[in-house]
Amino acid sequence: MSAAIDRAIDPAILNEAAGWLVRFQSEVLSASDREAFDRWRGRSAAHEAAWRRAEEMLRGFGQVPPAVGGQALRRADRAGRRQALLGLAGLLALGPAAWLGWRELPWLEWRADLRTATGEQRRMELADGTRLVLNTSSAVDIDYTPQQRVLWLRSGEILLTTGNDSAPAHRPFIVRTTQGSLRALGTRFLVRDEGGRVRVAVFDGAVEVRPAEASAATVVLQAGQQTVFTSREAAPPAPADASSASWADGMLAARNWRLADLVDELGRYRRGVLRCDPAVAGLRVSGAFPLNDIDASLRLLEKTLPVRVRRVTPLWATVLPAAAVTN
Repeated sequence: MSAAIDRAIDPAILNEAAGWLVRFQSEVLSASDREAFDRWRGRSAAHEAAWRRAEEMLRGFGQVPPAVGGQALRRADRAGRRQALLGLAGLLALGPAAWLGWRELPWLEWRADLRTATGEQRRMELADGTRLVLNTSSAVDIDYTPQQRVLWLRSGEILLTTGNDSAPAHRPFIVRTTQGSLRALGTRFLVRDEGGRVRVAVFDGAVEVRPAEASAATVVLQAGQQTVFTSREAAPPAPADASSASWADGMLAARNWRLADLVDELGRYRRGVLRCDPAVAGLRVSGAFPLNDIDASLRLLEKTLPVRVRRVTPLWATVLPAAAVTN
């Protein structure tokens, strides 16, 4: 396929490709639908190029900051079909250069001191002996001065075990987020940026939670407690789930989770789109799922629940009722 064809795809064909993307995102296609898609894709080199561009867009969504790619893909569910078609067709028309450009923009996540890609985890020991573990798609800036030790959580999730600082003068250990700050009081704790709020769980020691707005009250969490907070307030302390840090050991421990929630969580470790059909979203799941092999986790779901996984492309998969999957 020539580069000239790829650059000059008819906007009408790109719009059709966007339509197929929306359908794959929001529907369970029948065998005849999939045959129609295959016929459409094979109609011309331009049709094949349009779909290859769609696949490249999905790959790009796996590489841009999660808040950008995730919102764009989920918009197909929230907005009407017409709006979704317009948005996706516009992205397709921009072509691979557009999401390549996104990666070059000065997103805080991408210029952070430490970061992980989708599915990657990273652990290290900082200068003061603090042990830091970054979860998938996470980014952190480090700012140690003679007065304080600060970590900026730009995105994602981290697990911290604070060290015994050897500096002559006491330096508080602080984690800053978009919603506020946390002051560690000799502790092991988890911090997860969930966009509009931040979740923190304490496993040892204590952590002071201070929402960003000056009028908001601080909350001190003791070992075994957790909270979520926004820039305005922190929820009252609640019991922490000790298994919430199981990801640091390469496993996701689920205890009576909704299948939709489990699929969403597994999707954080997999490039592209992983969806759960509403027909099976409420099934309850318990078990330990490997995070270094999401396909193995999906096979485990197929063995233990009445579900099957349909893969449209390597980057697009849906968990469906077993009866809905036909060969």
